[in-house]
Order: sequence, then structure tokens, then C-alpha cells
Amino acid sequence: MIKHEYIHDGIFEFEAGGSVSGLKVAYHTSERPWQKGDERKVIWICHALTANSDAQDWWPELVGPGKLFDTERYFVVCANMLGSPYGSSGPSQTDPQTGRPYFLDFPKITVRDIVRANDLVREHLGIEKIDFMVGGSIGGFQSIEWSIMKPEVIEKAVYIACGARVTPWLSAFNESMRMALEADPTFRECADLHGGEAGLRCARSIALISYRSYAGYNATQWEKDEDCLFAGKAGSYQRYQGKKLSDRFDAYSYWYLCGSVDSNNVGRGRGGVEAALGTITTDCTVIGIDSDGLFPVQEQKLIASCIPGARYHEITSKFGHDGFLLENDQLTAIIAPLLP
Repeated sequence: MIKHEYIHDGIFEFEAGGSVSGLKVAYHTSERPWQKGDERKVIWICHALTANSDAQDWWPELVGPGKLFDTERYFVVCANMLGSPYGSSGPSQTDPQTGRPYFLDFPKITVRDIVRANDLVREHLGIEKIDFMVGGSIGGFQSIEWSIMKPEVIEKAVYIACGARVTPWLSAFNESMRMALEADPTFRECADLHGGEAGLRCARSIALISYRSYAGYNATQWEKDEDCLFAGKAGSYQRYQGKKLSDRFDAYSYWYLCGSVDSNNVGRGRGGVEAALGTITTDCTVIGIDSDGLFPVQEQKLIASCIPGARYHEITSKFGHDGFLLENDQLTAIIAPLLP
């Protein structure tokens, strides 16, 4: 996929207050450009919290030439969320007023802000209809919001391992991760983008526990030596994953994106969740994961029950919420028959 940058000509107002000029959205598309009258169907992928707009990079089994989301047969698009450090406007981008990163002076971001920014990219590309949209986790939040905000645009959508409103359970994890960031004294200093690095590693460890499951850890992290004095393999894995994220992400972007998750509520200002979901006219499929402790399947079942004509499917995984990135064969079996 090819990377592009969209720069908004004008002021972008944020739902929670504040604005920026020259809003940037990084995005990737299939190699062959989109042109008016293009006969290819459009597939739009909404990415999860710490992923980027190169869906072929983080979903390699499903995205690419000849794969489920065939980048040669379809015009595939994935836009980078606001707040992410991968090229879209956010706390790690340079504030033109100061010449330094925004850090904590960037406006707070909601899921609706992310969708409005991504829809600007759609308009910029001249795409009138998205034939198929898919998103998992916070990508699912975006997909549902988009289906409500622009019902005439999205033909079909698949929402995976997500919820219609942030739960206290999920919000508690988000606050725990923010507390880890804020406990690192370098975070509040805002000296450079390495600030809060130790806190970010700790936050990632907290997140990983919520993404996985008892069965998943026990399937992969037992000690090889049954007589070892202290168990250390799982702990080493947590530290490895924490460093892996801090090597490619920054604490300020993570702090903002955790905040955007807390904004997820499709019913806000629309008469409640059930009423909002009931307005969706998109042809919807909802997929849950049986071991997902972060978004238990009851959340996806609720979504499917409230959307007229929606279908519900459930996949099996040892790996909890992360199953949407790992159970490729099961996802393919459900999604392939739905593709245009």
C-alpha cells in the first residue's frame, strides 16, 4: 500500500473544544490511484489503538495482493487516527505557534473527531460510496460511528470485538494506563517525545493483560524448567512488549488515544445507544470473540440486536481481544462471502 498525506484547508473544530488549522491525516491506499468513474469497489479499514494506516503491515494475512482484502482487485483505504504518532495531527506533531510538539496542549480527541477527519479524506479522494468497511476494537468504534454519521455512504460494514459505549471496565483500564504514564516524572516535563517512556512501557503491560486471556498466557508463557525458583517468562514477555511499543510510539499519543476510547458512546445526543444503533441502515455484520475479556461477546450481541437486519458471528480464540488480529482463518470464513 502507498502512503499519502491529506492536509485540511481550514480550521478543524474538536467536539470537546479547541481547534487546529492545517489538520493532517496520513493514509494508505492501494497502489493504483482512485479516479472518478473507477469500477473498483472501495474497502475502508479502520485500525486499532496503536496500529497505523498501513493495514498490510499489521494485518498481513488478510490485506495485500490476492488476499482477502485484495489491494489489486479493490481500492483499499486505511486512514491514520488523529492523535496517533504515525503522521496525523496529534500531540507529537509540531505546533506551528511554538515550533515544538503540542504535547498536552493538543485538543482532546473523541471518536467522532476521528471519523470526521477520516471522512474528509474520503471526500478528498472523491469517493462517494464505501462499499465495505471493517474495523476491530477502536476501529470498530469508528465503523459504527461512521455508519450513524454518514448512513448514505457505507454500503456494508463489519464490526469486530468492539462496543457501542465505553464500559466502566474498559474506562478503568484506560485510567490505569494514564496513571502509569503520569507516574513517570518525565511525562509532565514535556521536554521531548521520549518523556514518559518508562510509564508507556508499564501502560503497555497493563493493556496487554486486558487484550489477552488466562488461556492465552498459560498456552505460551509457562516456564520450561518446572523446578525453577521464580517464574519469569511471562514477566520478561511483558517487559519485551512494553519496550517494543515505546520504541515505535510516544507516551503523549498513547495518553490522548486512551482518552478518545473513553469518549465512545454512539448514543450521546441521539437518545441513547439503542436508539442510535436503530438508525443504522448499513448492511451490518458483528463479530465477537468468545474469550475477549475487554469487550465480552454480550457487547457485540447487543449491537447486533439493535441494528435492523444485523447478523452476529462468534469466533473462538485462546488469545482474548487480540484474536481479531490472530484468528485469520475464522475471520476469512465469515467475511469472504460478504465482500462485494
